[in-house]
Amino acid sequence: MMMKQVVYFSFLFLSFFCHCKGATLAHSPAQAPSKNVAIAPTKAKALTPTKAPTSLPVPAVEPPSQVPLVQAPPHKALHTPTDVTKILEKAGIFSVFIRLLKSTSVSIQIENQLNVSNTLTIFAPTNGAFGALKPGTLNTLSNEDKVQLVQYHILPTLVSLQNFETLSNPVRTQASNTNDFPLNVTVEGSSVNISTGIVNTTISSTVYEDNQLAIYKVDKVLLPLGIFGPKPKTKQHLAPSPTPLKPSKDTNSSSSSSSLSSSSSSEESISPDVAEGNKSKAVVLINNGVVHIGVVMVVVITMWGYF
Repeated sequence: MMMKQVVYFSFLFLSFFCHCKGATLAHSPAQAPSKNVAIAPTKAKALTPTKAPTSLPVPAVEPPSQVPLVQAPPHKALHTPTDVTKILEKAGIFSVFIRLLKSTSVSIQIENQLNVSNTLTIFAPTNGAFGALKPGTLNTLSNEDKVQLVQYHILPTLVSLQNFETLSNPVRTQASNTNDFPLNVTVEGSSVNISTGIVNTTISSTVYEDNQLAIYKVDKVLLPLGIFGPKPKTKQHLAPSPTPLKPSKDTNSSSSSSSLSSSSSSEESISPDVAEGNKSKAVVLINNGVVHIGVVMVVVITMWGYF
């Protein structure tokens, strides 16, 4: 009996002890983390760059440029004229026009004119402009026509792009005259149009410009009517009919005498003496084996006696 009580009280004591221990642990505050514990940093995920969408290049549309292809020197000496051929050579697209300037000696004329302080304006056709002509067009021209063709591209005054609208048509060129070589210039907005009566073109850009000379690029050769225009039809004149020859007085007298002699012979026969006299007038000439026979017809005046 006693033993059971001891076991019973021991069990109660243990149960009470365990209950108190659990309540203490439950009500105790949570332990703060130690400052010495290092927190491992989280690695940021690297962002891969996104590729920009590729776009095709768009060609830029350039308006007609007024900036000269060849810049004029800032201070040009007055005694040194501008060399037109060198300017065109620097531009690089006027080799055919340069050959024409040199072969026709117009380049020397231009140099002399600029040397005496004259002013000029030149329309320079490109190599493509000459290539657009019919094959053999330049070869069929005479030397004089080639000179006229080159001079047709030159104005005897300096005209800036802003002053073309002040010109009066037909514009005078260095060719022969405005009747056979008319040139008309019209301005529409910023476009300068040129018409020859055969070709229409515009000034595409400025090649060179200073206070004495202006050179403009044109994409067509200026063909004048005086060389390439239709030729006027020539009238065909009929050959004059030959005028009848008027009989001379000697012919009339001989014909009248012959008629008289024939009429007289019809009426009467000539006497033997008269016949012998006529035969004596016939002369036979023999010279170096060549026989010349001269017959002299003598009109017998005595025949008048029969009338």
